[in-house]
Amino acid sequence: MTMRRCISLLALSILAACSQQAPAPQDSGTPLNAVRVPLPESQPLPTAPAGNDKPVWAGAPGGDSVRFGTPGAGPDLSLSCRQGVLVVTRHVPAEVGAQALFALQGRKRIVRLAVDATSVPGSPGYLWQGSLPAGDPAAEVFEGPFIGTLPDAGKISVPGSDLVRALIRRCGARPATGATPAAPQAQE
Repeated sequence: MTMRRCISLLALSILAACSQQAPAPQDSGTPLNAVRVPLPESQPLPTAPAGNDKPVWAGAPGGDSVRFGTPGAGPDLSLSCRQGVLVVTRHVPAEVGAQALFALQGRKRIVRLAVDATSVPGSPGYLWQGSLPAGDPAAEVFEGPFIGTLPDAGKISVPGSDLVRALIRRCGARPATGATPAAPQAQE
């Protein structure tokens, strides 16, 4: 009986050991079944601007365009004049063939500017770009502070600037010719 009793106690202790719960895994902050994907080495990672530099408007040589962004970094938004047409570029990557409405909310009006994924010389890939005649009342949204929202590009808060007002005034003084950029017009 003692032998049977020893075997029974041994079997019970083995079962008791098997029925204990496994220790909970340590939370590493990553989701279960996460897969690491290496980033392409050909493109550097974006870096935060150094110091407390705030984005500002800056004019380009020639006076036909202005850019809004952090000094020393690429622009976040640019406006340029081409033959009496104001071309608006949101410097955020866009998929080839994509179209969207760039919602612009100013003090006096709200404008929904149709934008397309456009290949811009000097920029890798495609960026969001749209246009409207400089004399269009919708262009007033750019003359003061405004907030712009674009799908998958987030929100941008832009202050008003004399540089922008001067560009729109000069651009509106030029007659729009038949050869306008092939970007869609603004919708109000």
